[in-house]
Amino acid sequence: MSDNQDYMPENQPANDTGLGEGDEISVLKAESAELKDRLLRALADTENTRRRAERERLDASQYAIAKFARDILAVADNFARAIDACPADARESASPQVKAVIEGVEATERQLLATLERHGVKPIDTSDGKFDPNFHQAIAEVAGEGKPPGTIMNVVQTGYVIGDRLLRPAMVTVARREPASETANTQA
Repeated sequence: MSDNQDYMPENQPANDTGLGEGDEISVLKAESAELKDRLLRALADTENTRRRAERERLDASQYAIAKFARDILAVADNFARAIDACPADARESASPQVKAVIEGVEATERQLLATLERHGVKPIDTSDGKFDPNFHQAIAEVAGEGKPPGTIMNVVQTGYVIGDRLLRPAMVTVARREPASETANTQA
């Protein structure tokens, strides 16, 4: 061998980078760490995408009928109006045919509401009498008749939720705040 050639064993690859063995290892370690970081980020991104798709699939299956259910609620309202249009005393004095029609309308309304409930559509409970702007729409303020202001006095139209989302707010009348002079007169 000549003096100006470097000695290189035949079983060792040539180091073209010009780096020493220690430097080459640290470069490879840094590259390995970077690739590992990129892999972990890609796995996390894939897992987030999977979770988001699963959540969207659940939402779609639970809320897909929302538009249809909202339209069907008009039919349920008409059944309720038809039943309310015939007071109890008129039913008692009605002919057997009219009673049968009324019973048929009531049965159909019950079946419709049960079907809606099976699919996650439930009426909003107003039995506690507390007005909640998230679920109720106040259409009028009426005399409180001794009840605190903001108390639900009458449900004009039943509201519904589907799952945990509002489908239609309940339309209600609420007790208004009595003027101070009237309150003083009723207490005296």
